[in-house]
Amino acid sequence: MNKRLVIHVIGAILMIEAAAMLPALVIGLIYREPGAAQAMLYPMLMLIALGLPLWLLVKPKDQNLRAKEGFTVVALSWLLLSIFGALPFVFSGMIPNFVDALFEAVSGFTTTGATVVTNFENRPHGIMFWRAFTHWIGGMGVLVLTLALLPQMTGRTSHLVRAESPGPSMSKIVPKMGDSAKILYLIYGALTVIEFIALMIAGMDVYDAAIHAISTAGTGGFSTYGDSIGAFNSPAIEIIIMVFMVLYGVNFALYYSILIGNWKAVKKSEELRWYLGIFAFSTIAITAFVTPLYGNVFSALRFSSFEVASVVSTTGFGVVDFNTWPQSAKALILILMFFGSCAGSTAGGMKIVRVALLCKLGQREIRRTFQPRKVQVVRFEGKGVEEAQLSQISVFFFVYLALILAGMFLISLENRFDVQTNFSAALTCVSNVGPGFGAIASDFAGYGPFAKCVLSVLMLAGRLEMFPILVLFHPALWRKN
Repeated sequence: MNKRLVIHVIGAILMIEAAAMLPALVIGLIYREPGAAQAMLYPMLMLIALGLPLWLLVKPKDQNLRAKEGFTVVALSWLLLSIFGALPFVFSGMIPNFVDALFEAVSGFTTTGATVVTNFENRPHGIMFWRAFTHWIGGMGVLVLTLALLPQMTGRTSHLVRAESPGPSMSKIVPKMGDSAKILYLIYGALTVIEFIALMIAGMDVYDAAIHAISTAGTGGFSTYGDSIGAFNSPAIEIIIMVFMVLYGVNFALYYSILIGNWKAVKKSEELRWYLGIFAFSTIAITAFVTPLYGNVFSALRFSSFEVASVVSTTGFGVVDFNTWPQSAKALILILMFFGSCAGSTAGGMKIVRVALLCKLGQREIRRTFQPRKVQVVRFEGKGVEEAQLSQISVFFFVYLALILAGMFLISLENRFDVQTNFSAALTCVSNVGPGFGAIASDFAGYGPFAKCVLSVLMLAGRLEMFPILVLFHPALWRKN
């Protein structure tokens, strides 16, 4: 383990988090909220005091960042980001309990959107902006942001992105990883600005438009209102946010292909076809299920399309409470919580590519029953998939389910809610969706400290795709050789 390199990189990441707190501090000053501004200033100073010496004084001799160091940096940096990111909530008094504040920060950075906040009235503007801005930071990935800002930081950076990137493969769209990171963040920022302008045109004020644009971009779902997007009661706002939720669920490498005129890559994307097909089928099905509830197909389509987009993109915004829907609609929502969106997007879940490959793997095993001697190759997007990758996806699926079931059992030890609520809580946290069923439809405040710590670990494991968090507990990681 190259500990000096790990410490050096983490120092740079802490400095970037300090810089990321600056906009919230400025907003606190603009709204004349000195308490909120101070609550942002103190963690900034702490981050600088810790991060600057680590970054400047701890100089590694070996700049080669291997897989072991990459996974360690990702796991430790996300833990530290969450701990320091929780401090503004505590210092401002908005969430005085540190465990609750940590849960909120983890939910923000992992873009889950689960919250312990129950009262949204008279909350400090600066702190609420920071709460939403954690989505934007975590959506594309803080390590990707670090590489975009400091591409010279390490000699080899692919392991950082591989450990943090959502999906079975990283989105390296140009030869240099630092250049790829810059392009991805430029696309990410441009989409955020476009949505921000569209929301203001639709009637939101500047502050609300900024909050909801960055929350949508990170597919997180933190809002300034307890009723989420339903508080606006505006079809125009709902359509804009719905469209962007779907867009943020697409692999960002496809947007780069569009920018350079490579439409062929978009047309050939099998994962995109699966993603849009699942969205369309689910919307039509749930519309049929809930039409009797709303009395007409137009209202049913309006609400079902938004909720499907919110769940499949793992954003978690809401316009209605889907807990009031028929069991068939809720069952489909539960399935969508597993699926998520495309690899290389800002969304959570298992990712469509894994779901598609698991389906094809199952089909192959059925065909082998009748044709055991025939070579059966699983193909995706016109290419044969290596057996090693199929094995990795199968292992990922097992670990994914195991974490959900283990999490459900552990939080059930508090004996506060029923099995359905606890299962949906574990699932929504691992998939980084946000809302669940039953008592956690709106918030997670009813859980105790132990359950919130468990759910925080599940959110981190889900966002980092299990293994960077799990390898921290493996003894081999900490051996010298």
